[in-house]
Amino acid sequence: MKVFLFWHRRDLRFEDNAGLAAALQGGQPVVPLFIFDPEILEKLENRQDARVGFIYDEVQRLTEEAQAASGTLLVRYGRPEEVFTELLRELDVAAVYTNHDYEPYAATRDQAVTKLLAQHNVPLHTYKDQVIFEKDEVQTKTGQPYKIYGPYKRAWLARLTEADYRPHPSADYLRKLACVPAGSRPTLADMGFEQSKEPIPGRQLAFRTLEQYADTRDLPARDSTSRLGLHLRFGTISIRQLVQRALEAKAEIWLSELIWRDFFMQLLWHFPYTAHESYDPKLRNIQWRNNEAEFQAWCEGRTGYPLIDAGMRQLNATGFMHNRVRMATASFLVKNLLIDWKWGEAYFAAKLLDYEMASNVGNWQWVAGTGADSQPWFRIFSPDSQLTKFDKQHAYVQQWVPEFGTSRYPRPIVEHPSTRDRALAAFRASRDGHQ
Repeated sequence: MKVFLFWHRRDLRFEDNAGLAAALQGGQPVVPLFIFDPEILEKLENRQDARVGFIYDEVQRLTEEAQAASGTLLVRYGRPEEVFTELLRELDVAAVYTNHDYEPYAATRDQAVTKLLAQHNVPLHTYKDQVIFEKDEVQTKTGQPYKIYGPYKRAWLARLTEADYRPHPSADYLRKLACVPAGSRPTLADMGFEQSKEPIPGRQLAFRTLEQYADTRDLPARDSTSRLGLHLRFGTISIRQLVQRALEAKAEIWLSELIWRDFFMQLLWHFPYTAHESYDPKLRNIQWRNNEAEFQAWCEGRTGYPLIDAGMRQLNATGFMHNRVRMATASFLVKNLLIDWKWGEAYFAAKLLDYEMASNVGNWQWVAGTGADSQPWFRIFSPDSQLTKFDKQHAYVQQWVPEFGTSRYPRPIVEHPSTRDRALAAFRASRDGHQ
């Protein structure tokens, strides 16, 4: 029998799934598919990476949901082109459906898969699912992408209608899932990984913290952020559900954070080179010090600045760091240590459970002052002032740096005033030297 394949990527759910809904209503039985891509997995150094274990468990959950609906979820390990070549031999595939992915590797991968499928007269249909507005949907009056968040947010809100966050009826059509031979399914061990013992935040946190978010989100000692980044990254929860919930609760600040995510996604799509290069050409020639010993001290939380050290230790221990502290630790690395923001971005990419390229790159370039929308390059956070303002009682610091206040805690590895002046001089020299 002819079937449609639905290729899960960053949408590990059957409910409110745009591409899956289109496939299920398209006239043929649907076979869901997930591919563990070695091109992505081989870049991970930690063989107990909790993100891989999380994906593996979520794919198993989808497998069971498909079986409950008398269908089959295919799970494969291999490069997508090779996997599709095999599936085209095994099944009579009429079309492949999937949802958009905006990262540079994803664009290259999808072009290759589209070309392969076209050789077999199989179309690839793609849909918007992980954002509310994408690509060119929110533009300036001159038809250009927004590069500043404030005007983008206003245009985003002006365009928003109920239809933009209405859920897709994918869960209502699961009876259209096809039952086919599952074939061999990879285990974590087959892919060179082990199950992590690192706890994964649940989706219910979002709704427990929503009402207090605006008042307490900047206080790292308070458990008042949603911890939803991981679930948005892999699509175990729908962005439309979160926007609807924010609007119902009139949670404007929380909604703004979701809009920031759309903003960074469209920036990366329009300017993919910013994943590896500063957006601002005037700041591409900064003479970074890139002191490896100081970078290691930053990574391990041994800088002598308690808020910075607490944040880095929280990250290393849990795969999470409070958002306010992320800004402080990033500013310290770039401005006080004068270490290239790309070093910090790569470290966060390796450690953060909720790592998402668009947001991570966007936020690092914001702090560094090198992005399309950035804090001014000459604005430099004081790590001591950040501590006083956001953890005055040292509750957060004491949790992660228990030796703080004792002789065992190290002295600061650099002094803020002199390193601030050093950073200003380096950034100014790059700007002045730009032709």
